[in-house]
Amino acid sequence: MVSLPSAVSQFSALGASPVGIREARGRGRRRRAPRVFGILLLAIGVMLVAIVGVMQLRGAVARERARTEWTKVMKSSTISAIAGLGLTRVPSGAPVVRVIIPSIRLDEVVVEGLSDKDLWSGPGHMPGTVFPGQNGNSVVSAHRDRHFHRLDDVRVGDRIETQTPQMSVIWRITQRRVVGKDERAIFETTTPMLTLTTCWPTRYVGPAPDRLLLTAEPVSMRERETGPRAVEPGGVAR
Repeated sequence: MVSLPSAVSQFSALGASPVGIREARGRGRRRRAPRVFGILLLAIGVMLVAIVGVMQLRGAVARERARTEWTKVMKSSTISAIAGLGLTRVPSGAPVVRVIIPSIRLDEVVVEGLSDKDLWSGPGHMPGTVFPGQNGNSVVSAHRDRHFHRLDDVRVGDRIETQTPQMSVIWRITQRRVVGKDERAIFETTTPMLTLTTCWPTRYVGPAPDRLLLTAEPVSMRERETGPRAVEPGGVAR
C-alpha cells in the first residue's frame, strides 16, 4: 500500500502535482470553449442560410405558378367578365393584373389579397379596391425585400403599364409620399388612379416604421389585344 506522502513524491518526481493537473484541465476547457462556440455559430449560420434558401425557393415556385395561371386567365378572360360588371370579388391568390415598370425592370403578376401567402406569389391587389383602369383608386402592395425591393428607385414622371384581361393602361407617377405605418393614406377617387405601396425605408433592418406610396394617373387606355403573344408575362411590353 502506497502512503500519501510517497504518492505526492511520485507526482513531484514526474513534474506534476494534483494542483497542476487541475490547472491544466482548466486551461484545456478554456481552449475548447471558443472552438465549441465557433462550431455552434457555424451551425446556426448554416441553418439560417438553409431556411432563407427554402423560403426563396418557395417564393420562386409560387411566383411561377401565378404567372402560369395568369396566362390561363388572359386566355379565358375570367377577370374581364367580373371587371365589366364593376365587381372586385375574386378568390384570394388569384392573378388579377400584370404590372410593368420599365425604369426598374419590374414585370410582375399581381394576385388578389395581401396575406403572407398571397404576397409570396407576387404583389397583392388590395381587396375591395377597383381593378386598374376602372374609376377609383386601385391599390397594389408588396414586400420591400421581394417584388418591390426597387420601388424606391421609381421617380415622379416614370411610366407604369398595367394589363388586365379587359384593358391595358399606361400610367405616369405623379406623387411620392412617405407616411407612418398607422397613418391613413389610401383614399377613394372618382377617376382612375393607381397606388403602389411598400414598407419604408426599403433597406431598413427590422420592422419598417413607415410606408412608401407612389400615386399614378392614366396617360392612355386601350382595349387589350387578343392572342397570347401580347399578354404572356416576361414578354416585351408594347
